[in-house]
Amino acid sequence: MEHRIVGPGPYRATKLWNETVELFRARMPLRKHRCRFKSYERCFTAAEAVDWLHELLRCSNFGPEVTRKQTVQLLKKFLKNHVIEDIKGKWGQEFEDNGHLYRFPPSSPLKPYPKRPPNPKDVIKFPEWNEPPPGTSQENIPVRPVVMNSEMWFKRHSIAIGEVPACRLVSRRQLTEANVEEIWKSMTLSYLQKSLGLDSLEEVLDVKLVNSKFIIHNVYSVSKQGVVILDDKSKELPHWVLSAMKCLANWPNCSDLKQPMYLGFEKDVFKTIADYYGHLKEPLLTFHLFDAFVSVLGLLQKEEVAIEAFQICCLLLPPENRRKLQLLMRMMARICLNKEMPPLCDGFGTRTLMVQTFSHSILCSKDEVDLDELLAARLVTFLMDNYQEILKVPLALQTSIEERVAHLRRVQFQKSYPEVYQERFPTPESEALLFPEKPKPKPQLLMWALKNPFQPFQRTRSFRM
Repeated sequence: MEHRIVGPGPYRATKLWNETVELFRARMPLRKHRCRFKSYERCFTAAEAVDWLHELLRCSNFGPEVTRKQTVQLLKKFLKNHVIEDIKGKWGQEFEDNGHLYRFPPSSPLKPYPKRPPNPKDVIKFPEWNEPPPGTSQENIPVRPVVMNSEMWFKRHSIAIGEVPACRLVSRRQLTEANVEEIWKSMTLSYLQKSLGLDSLEEVLDVKLVNSKFIIHNVYSVSKQGVVILDDKSKELPHWVLSAMKCLANWPNCSDLKQPMYLGFEKDVFKTIADYYGHLKEPLLTFHLFDAFVSVLGLLQKEEVAIEAFQICCLLLPPENRRKLQLLMRMMARICLNKEMPPLCDGFGTRTLMVQTFSHSILCSKDEVDLDELLAARLVTFLMDNYQEILKVPLALQTSIEERVAHLRRVQFQKSYPEVYQERFPTPESEALLFPEKPKPKPQLLMWALKNPFQPFQRTRSFRM
């Protein structure tokens, strides 16, 4: 079944909706059906729609993890948005997986792309060294009065008549902590933009809401296992939730829980964790970053590029969100790989249960997006399979930023203390003066070297007398 891959970029969720609607209306088989002694042309049953659309979703942008239940939920949204209608022309009613007859209306308007206020396209730039601080100018710099003497008068007179060139006043910027934070933010966003292959992040991310302190904390404040360490312990996971997660991650060796276990104990522990994550005020990937993560989903055909883009997006998270995500993904992955874990839900495999239970807690939109459930399931599936790499700090980005900061600090030091800099960081010319090159010794002739090594050998005859 042919389909178009919707790559990264703005309004990807809306593009996917329109793409799915167009394919469904163009390819869904229509035929004659009978219902209550009447015949209806060009229609389909609800069950036929579920079968066909389920196969389309599995083979398209949403991956093979899409369930039949999710397909039914999408068809409910199709009916609500008048993509389909029942055989009597009614729409907006409840959709069920049965033999009820449906048809396509004469026209099905596609969703318009949302309009957003324009944001500056330029990534934050680091200020030039000779750029004066904001709010200052050359004309309004306060100067202390100078007592004139003959020497001072002579210098000013020489400058005035052109004998001595006047020096231009340069305000040298100091590399402050705020400057370093600007560099981290600017270069991180530049790497993300390059990974997504976009001309601008304007439509997928509000740059003003990106917090540089979050990026720096997520890079450096980590444990040996790479999990974020929080400074504010009030934002930590509750102890009872952490104990429950450790219990299932290490099943059946639950050292943290001292109470005796009973039949179905693991199901109750899992429900406790699911309830906590299900009642978060905001998904772990935040409402603000929804479009950015959905855009990254368009890169899944290029796994290495997608992992790098996910790494950068996850650096933008608040540290408490990143920590909760790291702990949750480790638990989910261990449960799926644990052959001793009893079934946690009847009718669902463990992997499917993990995706269905926590998808909404990890990714969802603040405004209603009709495909957010399928998009979240696709993202969580990929995250589960690659969480160890995705939740690492991208080494190339970290190295590049650290080298940039170190370079700017050397430049600042060189301009402020040129003599000391020259002493600590000599140039090739100064090194030549300090350490003159010694003359190379001539190679010694070997003892057995001939005076004329290439003279041909002449053989003489000897005669016996």
